[in-house]
Amino acid sequence: MIESLPKHKQLILFDGVCNLCNSSIQYIIKHDKKDLFMFAPLQSSIGKQIINEFRIDTTKTDSILLYSNENGLSSRSTAALKIAKHLGFPRHLLVIFFIVPAFIRNWVYDYIAKNRYKWYGKKDECMIPTPELKAKFLT
Repeated sequence: MIESLPKHKQLILFDGVCNLCNSSIQYIIKHDKKDLFMFAPLQSSIGKQIINEFRIDTTKTDSILLYSNENGLSSRSTAALKIAKHLGFPRHLLVIFFIVPAFIRNWVYDYIAKNRYKWYGKKDECMIPTPELKAKFLT
């Protein structure tokens, strides 16, 4: 399944029932002018395949992963910053936060991730992409 990812694309895996995550995916789609990203919920079969293949501890990382054939897997704040890098001005300026040590960035990221359901709520099931966006999603 992971082989079905086109070589020039990057796959964003996200928590499909999280309202914050779904809003973030909609934001990325809107600003992905180079059509670089594809998407899949962590709960999907490709999401589960990547979790198993890379032995991801979902108790520590359960909100965002970025996978590409070239660069492998990134998670948490590193994944978010790598995504922002491709979203044009002014979002790409967020890469400045790479100067902050990962353990500090991830502490902030984890705090938000831990509280995301309480602050933003969650859905009963993963979002279903519109017909226009279906080609951007893997399952």
